[in-house]
Amino acid sequence: MPKVKTSRAAAKRFKKTGTGKLKRMKAYKSHILTKKSQKRKRNLRKATVAVPSNAKVMKKILPY
Repeated sequence: MPKVKTSRAAAKRFKKTGTGKLKRMKAYKSHILTKKSQKRKRNLRKATVAVPSNAKVMKKILPY
């Protein structure tokens, strides 16, 4: 049986936690930041866990 290839695009965007969940960074933090409040930008810095419905598909392309 051949090895399963990891999707490099997904590998750069997601990390697996100790319990097997997928951690991701939040969007909307790259440009047009002047109109966004300081509180909003601060909260966008934090990582979050991917939604379980998406995580099921993501785990197939992140086998290792």
